[in-house]
Amino acid sequence: MTILVTGATGNVGRLVVDELVAAGETDVRALTTNPAKAALPPGVQVARGYIGRPETMPAALAGVDRMYLAPLTQTVREVVAMAVEAGVRHIVDLAGPAGSWWHEIEQVVEASGVAWTHLDVGEFMTNTLMWADPIRLTGTVREPYPTAANAPIALEDIAAVAATALVEDGHQGRAYELTGPQTLTRVELVRELGAALGRNIEFVQVSHAEAVEQLAPAMGEVAGWYVDGLAALAEHPQEVVPTVEKVTGRPGTTFATWARANVAAFS
Repeated sequence: MTILVTGATGNVGRLVVDELVAAGETDVRALTTNPAKAALPPGVQVARGYIGRPETMPAALAGVDRMYLAPLTQTVREVVAMAVEAGVRHIVDLAGPAGSWWHEIEQVVEASGVAWTHLDVGEFMTNTLMWADPIRLTGTVREPYPTAANAPIALEDIAAVAATALVEDGHQGRAYELTGPQTLTRVELVRELGAALGRNIEFVQVSHAEAVEQLAPAMGEVAGWYVDGLAALAEHPQEVVPTVEKVTGRPGTTFATWARANVAAFS
């Protein structure tokens, strides 16, 4: 059974490869434009290509039974059609529920007729890395909604669920909502980072407009959408769902654990 991991140099895809190897899979193929950068484990097949350029996909898809599909909406229709033609029987996609910008991925995969598993994720713990420079330079985090609360998830936990769905039966036709194990406010996230760093980090409340302005250079037009999402989370905090532990059999990574493992990025 050949398993193709697309986006194998991406933040999640690379971890999916590791999880599959750790699970004992010996027929893993990793799609990447830069095999050297991927630093793939011994025994993993390398397929040079990119889902954003469908013309590079035929050789990578040859003989593939199951596939992890990285989130790219622009070419998802072409890539999924090619997967169907190549005989892929199960696609595990990283996507999002109705209303999210990447829900189109789920719609295309379902319409293909191939067995599917959707991974619906919210905010990544790694998104807090956008606070790294302000913390280093000013010792502060400037945001508009201190009580906005969600349950961010570690990339490793997403990858673990993806790998489990790829190698085990019984996950087809399931849309898994994935969260971390704790709902935390923005102030609590900052406090956890401070504890990991061993120093106080001040949360400075700013206006909605100022938050959009400071995020725009990095996020572009997505900045407004992101800050609107924080406003919504202040009114309706995200609840924890125990999917990670139910699917993988191991507890999800807490933000405190993640923060301790990533102190270098904030120091």
